[in-house]
Amino acid sequence: MTIDYDVVIIGGSLAGYHAALAATQLHATVALVEPKVDYGFTHHHALAEIGKLAQKLNDASGFGIHARHTDTSEECHISMAWQEAMLYAQCVASNLKEQHSPAMLAAQGVDVIVGSGQFQSSPQLAFAVNNRLLRARTYLLASGSRSEMPEIEGLQATGYLTLSNIWQSLKRETLAKNWVIIGGIPQSIEIAQTLARFGCSVTLVVKHPYLLPHLDPEIAILLQAQLEVEGVRVFTEKSVTQVRLIEDKKWIQAGDKAIETDEILVATGQQPNIESLNLATVGVKWYRRSLVVNDKLQTTNHRIYACGDVIGGYDFGNIANYEAKIALNNALFFPRLRVDYRSIPWAMFSVPMLAQVGLTEAQAKRQFGRKEVLVLRQYFKTVAAAQLRDETTGMCKIIVLGNGEILGASILGAEAGELISLIALAMSQKIKIKDLANLSPVYPSFSEILEQTATEWSKQKLNSNIALQEFLEGFFHFRRNWNL
Repeated sequence: MTIDYDVVIIGGSLAGYHAALAATQLHATVALVEPKVDYGFTHHHALAEIGKLAQKLNDASGFGIHARHTDTSEECHISMAWQEAMLYAQCVASNLKEQHSPAMLAAQGVDVIVGSGQFQSSPQLAFAVNNRLLRARTYLLASGSRSEMPEIEGLQATGYLTLSNIWQSLKRETLAKNWVIIGGIPQSIEIAQTLARFGCSVTLVVKHPYLLPHLDPEIAILLQAQLEVEGVRVFTEKSVTQVRLIEDKKWIQAGDKAIETDEILVATGQQPNIESLNLATVGVKWYRRSLVVNDKLQTTNHRIYACGDVIGGYDFGNIANYEAKIALNNALFFPRLRVDYRSIPWAMFSVPMLAQVGLTEAQAKRQFGRKEVLVLRQYFKTVAAAQLRDETTGMCKIIVLGNGEILGASILGAEAGELISLIALAMSQKIKIKDLANLSPVYPSFSEILEQTATEWSKQKLNSNIALQEFLEGFFHFRRNWNL
């Protein structure tokens, strides 16, 4: 059988894009099919940054900065701000789209093929697209996911938005005033806060007891309080059972709450983009929300690998890229690398930012036992940099064993995404908590929170060791009374 490529990458996700470039750098021949990246995430992050600036301007009087009042009404001012914000977000998305264009990929040696295709197994395994058969030693699925629609009575007839089309909808001249967001995933929380910062009335409906099911409850409660302070109504442990259109108004029934709204955003989860790929013919199995893969990221067909949210989980770019590196190396060389998510962080771009790595307190205690686990926590209000920037909301929580091994961490606060990366590095390199306590971070800086939290370990160890306390008391008593 003639092999055209070392690897064919299917799907236009950013993980697929990065995998294609990495393959060319290794001098492998690679084709990327359907390189259409969705830049909705760029709109979201750009608007979130503008929302943060708007909030800072609202709070500027606390710093002694006072804005001049104009005759423009508040409603008109918000409308103009939204149009300008969307223009900025579109410019950022356009710049990124240019960087990831088919022409740029082709210049790097990637064979770019625009079109939809499917696998075929006869006479040999191949991928058919545009009346052409692509034969490769291995294949990598990086086709991403799309919004999954829950079965809610009246939802289809009433109309709704999803994460896939919300940014196209928001290009309108005016921004809807009232929003209900259904679903507790990172993107729904981020969008709820951004819309509230642009003056919208937002209700977030979550079926779990906390904002996210796998979030540390202590952190989740603190984040929910921040959202509510900013005007987001949060209903937890509520399932939406019915949606109705009554006199041109949309109504949501969430538990025992009836909510009137202008727009509905459904963000309950994602499902993989795999329907048109003919996977059953080539022996690739999947469940409702994800492909079946082993820890080497091989599907049930050992020549076909997968990475990113097509295999399930939240849509985090850094995790998808990590998986793409593992899958690509296994696809191009001997499949020996295994995924290990224990030291891979993730972050949610709320304000304050939320980031997590490894085990939460509850997970660690279930796995190792309550007596073996120490919980270290420190609050951002103790950090000089947080006081200077008036960003004192938040906490750092590190979970360790008695020997100082770091099991995980959760951070809610300014620069959490940068701080969690340091802890993730420490975990991956088996650096213990006492070494973090020996840091001498720049003062003032937010990295002080890591040193302060790590120092709690030695305090807890000392407080639990009565013999050592008595020895130290005796030693210093003797030393004070020693004749010099």
